[in-house]
Amino acid sequence: MNIRENFLPFSVPSIGDEDVAAVSAVLRSGWITTGAKAAAFEAECARVTGAKFACALTSGTAGWHCVAKALGIGPGDEVVMPSLTWVSDANVVELLGGKPVFADVDEGTLLMDPAAAEAKITPRTKAILPVHYAGAPVDTDAYRAMAEKHGIRLIEDAAHAIGTGYKGRPVGASGTAIFSFHPIKNVTTAEGGLVATDDEELFQAVKRFKFHGIAKDAWDRYSKKGSGELSVVEPGLKYNMPDTLAALGLAQLARLDVFNARRRELAAAYDEAFASMPEIRPLAAPAWEHVHARHLYVIRLETDKIGRAEFIAELKERNIGTGIHFKPVHSHVFYREKYPEAGKDLPVTERAGERLLSLPLFPDMTEADQRDVVEAIKDVLAKA
Repeated sequence: MNIRENFLPFSVPSIGDEDVAAVSAVLRSGWITTGAKAAAFEAECARVTGAKFACALTSGTAGWHCVAKALGIGPGDEVVMPSLTWVSDANVVELLGGKPVFADVDEGTLLMDPAAAEAKITPRTKAILPVHYAGAPVDTDAYRAMAEKHGIRLIEDAAHAIGTGYKGRPVGASGTAIFSFHPIKNVTTAEGGLVATDDEELFQAVKRFKFHGIAKDAWDRYSKKGSGELSVVEPGLKYNMPDTLAALGLAQLARLDVFNARRRELAAAYDEAFASMPEIRPLAAPAWEHVHARHLYVIRLETDKIGRAEFIAELKERNIGTGIHFKPVHSHVFYREKYPEAGKDLPVTERAGERLLSLPLFPDMTEADQRDVVEAIKDVLAKA
C-alpha cells in the first residue's frame, strides 16, 4: 500500500502574499467594519457577475435569509428545491415558518430536474430555488419560464458558481442569485456571501434587513461624508460584511480566472484518469452551453465490492481526504422526522446520496498530489 507523506485535504484555500497584505492594510487603516472596501468588493462582484446590484453579507445563508424575508416567505408558503444541497436552503424556509419541498435531480449531472421541480409546484409555492451544483449551471431558461408560468419567484443558489457561465452570460447577470465565499469556495472572504440581483426593490430590502432594518450602514454614518443619524424602518438582523473580509475578497477576485482555469485543468485530468475505471462515475456535463467553475469534483462509487464509508476510510489511510456533498436534506434527523414521506419520490437523490463523494480539488494542488489521489483510488479498488 502506497501512502503519501502528508495528508491531502479535499480543499485548501489559496491564500497568497497579496491576500495577507490586503487584510493587513485594512487592519492598519483604523476602519475594519463595513466601509470603502466592502463597497469596492460589491462593485467588483457586480462587474464579475454582470449583476445590476450586489449586496455583500457574512455568508450565503445570510443572503438567502435576507432574500426569503424580502419575498415574504412565511407560514403556509412552500419553496421547491433539491434535497441534494446544503441544509441552509431548507433551514431558512423552516425558520421563517414555510415548508421546503424537495424535487429529484438529473441522473447524470445531479442538477435539479426541471420536470421534477415543476411537478412539485402547488398554489402554495412562493419560490423555486435550483442549485448550480458543483459549479455547473442549471438550465436557467427552463426555470425562468417555469417561474413566469406559475407566477412564482426564481432564486438561484449560486454558492458553487462564481465564474460559472450559462449560454454566454455569467451566473448572476440577470434575476437573483446568491453566492458564497466560504473557505472552500473558488474565491473566499474567509466567511461571506453576496446577493446579486437586477431587482432594485429586492436589493434595498436585503440591504435593510442585513443591517438591523436601517437604511444606512456604518460607512454612511461615521465616515467623513456620513451622518450619525439613523432610523430603523423595519426589524432586521446583522449580516453586514466587514472591510477585513471584503479586502480578502477583492484580492481573491483578481485571481478568479486563474483559480478557475487551474480547477478545470485538474478536473480534465481526473476525467481522463477515470475514463477506464467503471467503478468511478464523475458527474456528466450539462447539455446546454456553459462554463463550468469546477467548484467540486464529485464522483459516485459504482461498485458493490466496497461501501462508501470503507472507501473513504481506505483513502484516509493513504492520506487522501474527501468530502460528501451532500447528505440529502430529507435524510437529516429533523427533516426525516418532520417530513417522513419526503424521500419517497427522490430515487436519484437517494441513490446518489449513498454513493457520492468529493475528491481533492483546489488551485494549489500539484500534479503529484493528483497522481497520489488517482493511485490511491486504484489501490483501494484493487484491494476490494
